[in-house]
Parts: sequence; structure tokens; C-alpha cells
Amino acid sequence: HFVPNITFGHPVVESLRKQLGQEPFFGKGPGPGRALGPLGRRAAGCSRLCSPPPDMHMMVARPEQWVKPMAVAGANQYTFHLEATDNPGALIKDIRENGMKVGLAIKPGTTVEHLAPWANQIDMALVMTVEPGFGGQKFMEDMMPKVQWLRTQFPSLDIEVDGGVGPDTIHKCAEAGANMIVSGSAIMKSADPRSVINLLRNVCSEAAQKRCLDR
Repeated sequence: HFVPNITFGHPVVESLRKQLGQEPFFGKGPGPGRALGPLGRRAAGCSRLCSPPPDMHMMVARPEQWVKPMAVAGANQYTFHLEATDNPGALIKDIRENGMKVGLAIKPGTTVEHLAPWANQIDMALVMTVEPGFGGQKFMEDMMPKVQWLRTQFPSLDIEVDGGVGPDTIHKCAEAGANMIVSGSAIMKSADPRSVINLLRNVCSEAAQKRCLDR
């Protein structure tokens, strides 16, 4: 099961794209939240801080039906859940043919080995650190071995974590190897959102620099 209704569908994406032009922005399907602060593909192992991709995290049961509408609306990356499709390869191909990058997400109950066969065909792997649903859930630290395994096996892959990420948990994520961070409640409920965003970015940047030096 995923989230019962789309809270950020393609009409909103299209509206944002018109307002923002070609500047990168974050989008989301229904779920915990999305915020800023990724390091780009090159920076997965090194230190260059990049602009965030316009990523649509589709926490929906039939991701195939939203590929074309999201592409037309202006999405540049389409992230779907492995659990939501019987044919990941065909969906990856469809996303590419519609001119978007590909993200692949797994829920907490899905082993990282199920994602591995597709890792060389995608641009980003998303490890959920809460169950898909709603904001404010507790961070699942026991998901960090998945991130560590992916970083070891696929050093240049963008790896994102989503769910319960904030100042108290960001170090665990960055040290495990995540270079793209989703944070909703920790930012929106903060008295100083900008400082939280800067903290998340800085911790990720420092961890990426350390990985680069350790190579």
C-alpha cells in the first residue's frame, strides 16, 4: 500500500515549472516530504555541491500511468517504487524515452538486493527510512546498512534517504553514504528553517569530501 491520494500531482508540477522556468526544484508524490540538499552524481564520492534535480517521488500504486503526464509537466527525474511494478525494466525504459532520469525507491521491508539488479540502469537509489505515508514518522536507523551496501557496491550512484531525517539523524545518513537528503518536518517545523537546511547540506558535503579523501 502507498499513500491514498496524490497531494502533489502533475498540474502542480506544471504550474511550478511555469513559475520557476528551467531552474531546478523538488517535487513529490504523496508522502513524508521533500526538501533540499543533495550532492550530485560526481559528488557521491567527492565534494562538489550541485543543484538539486527536479525529482518526482511517485509513492503511487501504478507508476506507469504518470510517466507521460509528469514528463509533459516538466519533471526531469521520475522516482518510482520497486514494489509498485511487475516490470521495472519496461518502466525504466519508458521513463528514459520520455526524457527523464530514473530514480528507484525501496520501502523498509524490501531488501537492497532486490534493487541491485537495476542499479546500473538508474540515476538514483532511494532508501526509505520510514514507511511511505505521512510526515513526522520516526527515523529507522536499521535502514543504514542498505545505504552502506549501495555506496560500497555502486560508488558513483546517487543515494537518497527519505523519512525522519533532520539534525539528529543526518550524520548517520551521511556517514552511511547518502548524498541526497529528504527532510520535511525537521525543516518546516523549525524556528529557523534556513539553518536546518544549511546543516543538512554541510554534513553531507563534509561526508562526501571524506569519502573522496579516503579513496
